[in-house]
Amino acid sequence: MKRSILAIAILFTVTALGCQNSNGQVNQKRLSKPAAEWKKQLSADAYYIMVESGTEPPFHNAYYNNHEKGVYVSAATGDVLFTSEDKFESGTGWPSFVKPVDMKKIKIVTDNSFGETRDEVIERSTGLHLGHVFDDGPADRGGKRYCMNSGALKFIKK
Repeated sequence: MKRSILAIAILFTVTALGCQNSNGQVNQKRLSKPAAEWKKQLSADAYYIMVESGTEPPFHNAYYNNHEKGVYVSAATGDVLFTSEDKFESGTGWPSFVKPVDMKKIKIVTDNSFGETRDEVIERSTGLHLGHVFDDGPADRGGKRYCMNSGALKFIKK
């Protein structure tokens, strides 16, 4: 029984860190405008995720279970970043995509938080945090998993 509880706790921790970058630090150098301006423009959740590089809880966010057709745009700029055609069920509790609409809209930077090195996805035009990309996506669709935060996106139904 104790081993089962320990295994569940370890699985939950690994899953929770799968897209997490909640270090609360603002990397002002990469932002296109001061954090104070973003605070005026973004919702509290979007600010925490996009400016402070936070994350939302798995399975308790707006789009992880969204199956409608449409596009996902940046909560900050309205630029189209992902489509429902490229979304897939990753089992992580966050919306996951095999690719962005246009690689020129995002930038991959190194994230060394939590004592590990991961590939962070930021919006190129703003420097704002969107999520992370991993190499464990569907092999038949390129092998990438763009694990995004719902709070960094807005869904526009077709």
